[in-house]
Amino acid sequence: MTAARSKPVLDRRKVVAQLLKQRGDALVVAGLGAPTWDITAAGDHPLNFGTWGGMGGAAMIGLGLALAQPKRRVLVITGDGEMLMALGSLATIGVQRPRNLAVIVMDNEHYGETGMQQTHTRFGVDLAGMAKAAGFGATGTVYSAAQLKGWVSRIYQPGLAFVDIKVTTVTAPLILPPRDGTLLKNRFREALLGKD
Repeated sequence: MTAARSKPVLDRRKVVAQLLKQRGDALVVAGLGAPTWDITAAGDHPLNFGTWGGMGGAAMIGLGLALAQPKRRVLVITGDGEMLMALGSLATIGVQRPRNLAVIVMDNEHYGETGMQQTHTRFGVDLAGMAKAAGFGATGTVYSAAQLKGWVSRIYQPGLAFVDIKVTTVTAPLILPPRDGTLLKNRFREALLGKD
């Protein structure tokens, strides 16, 4: 295991802000916990859809949106714990091959919501390798700011992409979106489809 791999240096909150800086009208689905807080901290947006209690579902929600809205770029920002829980989604997404979907894993190698137990990525499980094997066109693991810079534009380019970004376990302040699921769903729907 390399030193860079054993000690992530990127700050998740700054990474998400950098990724979303040029989002335009992209649809953003965030996984349970920190990814939802991170997208909110980057700027609450009506086209953000954070998940509150459905761990493991973010990638499949993103797939559904990508298939239903093929002209819109869809970003899924989730954690390594959630992605490990939903490895089957990589196969389903790989079979469907939407050209407008990017799955971004903020990988701190820990289960942040349940007590900071180490995840399997800490022991070498390669999420990007799994995505590649499932048929994702562009895959990679990011350890440095220089590598991240190259991926910022890639996630917005046409094609199916997966990037595993190694981030520190530093806790950021909670920046919560509204906690009303119906409000969030209706706000997202209206921003995407307009008023009925």
